[in-house]
Amino acid sequence: MKLNRRSFTMVASATVATIGLSGVMPAFAAGSMSSIKSRGSLRVGVTQAPPWYSKDPATGKWTSGVGVSAGMAMAAALGVEFEPVEVTWGTAVAALQSNKIDIMFVLDATAKRKEAADFPVSPLLFYSLAVMAREDLDVSSWQDLNKAGIKISVPQATSMDAFLTENTGNADIQRYPGNTEAIAAFQSGRVDAVCLFHPPLIAARKRLGRGKIIVPTPTKSNPTSAAVRKGDTEFVNFVDGQLKSWYESRQIQTWYEDFLSGFGLDPKAAPAIVKELL
Repeated sequence: MKLNRRSFTMVASATVATIGLSGVMPAFAAGSMSSIKSRGSLRVGVTQAPPWYSKDPATGKWTSGVGVSAGMAMAAALGVEFEPVEVTWGTAVAALQSNKIDIMFVLDATAKRKEAADFPVSPLLFYSLAVMAREDLDVSSWQDLNKAGIKISVPQATSMDAFLTENTGNADIQRYPGNTEAIAAFQSGRVDAVCLFHPPLIAARKRLGRGKIIVPTPTKSNPTSAAVRKGDTEFVNFVDGQLKSWYESRQIQTWYEDFLSGFGLDPKAAPAIVKELL
């Protein structure tokens, strides 16, 4: 085709339309590593969920938690600033897709999420699924919760939600935007139990001063990871190297124990988040 002014305009318009339909934006073309360094900051998704992420109520700054420590360390490795961006567990992948964040720590690499985001091979840490329940509720297995009349709160669109849906479908599963809301439902007595992985429940039990934490049988221990934008091999490989280093050196366990100590909890009383130490 002869490329005159009219045909050039048609081709350009079609190209823009294709970009819009596919969702691939020109800003992504340079890749995450160069974009992060050019911007001068690593945008890390954060959500109020101790011990992973915790905002200082006095200053409004995200100052503690395993995900915050990991984000600060990764930003330092890249020679940029740590930039926290508030999301929820359910909107983190969408935030990656829309280029609002560069990474989200403590996000499980489920099959559904892998369709929309990439995950490094190395685990960030391991944790066990647990519930915090009323003291008078008799719970030792997941089947004890799989009954009509039992109300369980859980963060929506998470691996915890998927597990409950599959294994406790007879219960009244109440889904909330994040950990804070799911715990608040238990605190107010709207539900009989709240389901999370064990570390956030340890912090919640300390704050509430009531409830019992159980790891129901059969025990479900999961590795968790960090999600990044899909298709950026260079950044995925960089993140994988960082996670592998933190895990093998036990740095991830140190960050976890530092948070627990700062929160007024005894790290020795909490299950480890490195599988080899469980």
